[in-house]
Amino acid sequence: MVSTREYYEAATRELTAPFAVVDMAAFRDNAADIRRRAAGTPVRVVSKSIRCRHLLREALSMPGFAGIMAFTLPEALWLAAGDSEGPLSDDILVAYPTADSRALAELAADPRAAERITVMVDDTAHLDMITAAAPDPRHPVKVCIDVDTSWQPLGARTRIGAHRSPVRTPAQAAALARAIAARPGLRLEGIMAYEAQIAGVGDAPPGRPVYGRTLRWVQYRSRMELARRRAAIVRAVRGVADLRFVNGGGTGSVHTTRRERAVTEVAAGSGFYQPRLFDHYTGFSGRPAALFALPVVRRPGPGTATVLGGGYVASGAPDAGRLPQPYLPSGLSLSAAEGAGEVQTPLLGAAADSLAVGDLVWLRHAKAGELCERFSRLHLIEGPEPEDVTAVPTYRAENKAFL
Repeated sequence: MVSTREYYEAATRELTAPFAVVDMAAFRDNAADIRRRAAGTPVRVVSKSIRCRHLLREALSMPGFAGIMAFTLPEALWLAAGDSEGPLSDDILVAYPTADSRALAELAADPRAAERITVMVDDTAHLDMITAAAPDPRHPVKVCIDVDTSWQPLGARTRIGAHRSPVRTPAQAAALARAIAARPGLRLEGIMAYEAQIAGVGDAPPGRPVYGRTLRWVQYRSRMELARRRAAIVRAVRGVADLRFVNGGGTGSVHTTRRERAVTEVAAGSGFYQPRLFDHYTGFSGRPAALFALPVVRRPGPGTATVLGGGYVASGAPDAGRLPQPYLPSGLSLSAAEGAGEVQTPLLGAAADSLAVGDLVWLRHAKAGELCERFSRLHLIEGPEPEDVTAVPTYRAENKAFL
């Protein structure tokens, strides 16, 4: 039986490393698992975690997936404008507030874009910025209220979760909804509440069973508190205006967030690629789909092989979990002294002695879409032969760098 490593190397034998691949069978299996966990609740696809228009279309073509969650307004405008095949989606939610007055003016001046895109707000300052950039819009600018989801069992000093929106209570959300309703150039479309401390934190950290039990208890308590508060916020805002959607969750919490009656859709993105930070959840397990291959360029000594490049460090609090992970052949690890370097990365372990200069080592990024900032193409593997591989551009190859 052909091993995974042999399968990848046969399919890519005509490529020159470094290069990045997506195993399309794994990509589709992961999508099917997200859809299964959503259990009929529509899933909005998070573009930040994919950063490839071809694969965004692939995800949206599958049953159960509808709409895009973009990460900047210029990206949303680009996706809404589309290409020869048309817009990527007619329902694009920008996940983060914008201070880009030029992009806001462009949005307000284009009725088609304004109909397809919803921007995020959590402060009247955002409303002021939109109306200043577009004082007389040709079409109302659609907005969504971002809600803080952190768990604060002892008050704000014990925040567990991301520092996001200042809108936390039903009264605060309703007040912002009234401020939106008072501006004829704006239209309230929805509410978003992303529980990062649940969706983005694996609840089964390897080798730390006590911490894992504590983490699951914290996440459970946070989930119960948020479900009650999110429902109350939705009721309060619906008393001011109709809502088209209530968005919540992420890859790690699809199966729990979708249970809330107040939630009309969930979001997911990282789960398509299954990066290493999503390996340790009790509720699901995905297949690594996005990988990158680096060539061995040195053999410094026994038990060591050095590959070209590799310093693709993920964003977030700096720790070893943000480094790429040697994947194939198994049994390799990063050097504690050198880590992953921009120009070379030494890999340690007995498996290094099986590698010769020119051989490939396959690695996984800690996060999902950030890998696409390093490569202009993703090579999509559909089978074991070179003719089964298709190269598609990442955002970078299309001269787009949105952050």
